[in-house]
Amino acid sequence: MTAVSPQLRDAVQSWLETRRALTGASENTVDAYGRDVHGFLAFLVEHSGGDSGLAPLKALTVTDMRSWMARLRAEGLGSRSIARKLSSVKSFFRWLGEREGFEATAVLNARAPKFQARLPRPLPEDAAREMISAAELQSREPWIGARDTAVITLLYGCGLRISEALSLQMSDAPLPGVLRMTGKGGKERVVPVIDAARAATTAYLDLCPYAGEDGALFRGVRGGALKPRAIQKVMQAARLQLGLPASATPHAMRHSFATHLLTAGGDLRTIQELLGHASLSTTQAYTAVDTRHLMDVYERAHPKSASNSK
Repeated sequence: MTAVSPQLRDAVQSWLETRRALTGASENTVDAYGRDVHGFLAFLVEHSGGDSGLAPLKALTVTDMRSWMARLRAEGLGSRSIARKLSSVKSFFRWLGEREGFEATAVLNARAPKFQARLPRPLPEDAAREMISAAELQSREPWIGARDTAVITLLYGCGLRISEALSLQMSDAPLPGVLRMTGKGGKERVVPVIDAARAATTAYLDLCPYAGEDGALFRGVRGGALKPRAIQKVMQAARLQLGLPASATPHAMRHSFATHLLTAGGDLRTIQELLGHASLSTTQAYTAVDTRHLMDVYERAHPKSASNSK
């Protein structure tokens, strides 16, 4: 990135700080934005023959944008990844254009490659319950097994993200009937805590050697805050034992929470609020999952061979 001018590097940093302040995006998300835009600017330096200032940005053409996306494709990136990078670049140029007083028409009008939306991949209800039961068996230490059971029960029973579950503090225990969680974009929501989640957390605290201390509710072996990777490894081991697919991850428990609520007749708007989705369209992806499940059941009950027979 040394080829990009200090002026542009400062501009990108200012934009990232604005994104962080206005959207409450996580550090990982902000870092991804920065990588996307810096990568684009580095391409332009090479593509334009070394001019790294602001002037070339004002003169970008449709051909330049196509060349960049063709480069990404040649590097092996798929349509979804290219679309994400283009979204980051557009956001930066929209902000830069307003600040510098120019219209980045070629950038803003660039079309992202089409891709099929990826549907959530929940576990069947029985598999979700088996996952919770199997988690306890992955450790020889009873308190660690109880800890893992409590975390995964919160993911499935309350629809929490793994980062949200691990953000809970000792001061939150014993868990109340509802939790106030702050999710992506700083969006706050109220989450009911089911009895099973409260009971699992209490069972963990009864065994946890760090229960009387301040700090994180869920602790690692040496007493520090538990990391997401620990739960990912537990679920990886459990899914191998249970014969579940690689999609059986901590986030799949949250998908399972939403899908099973919908299957049971839950209201889509209420599920949106429980998940903390800013847009209902995000939650509507679960209706596609539910419809797919129903069609699978229908196909098994009414095979084509039977329907075609006379």
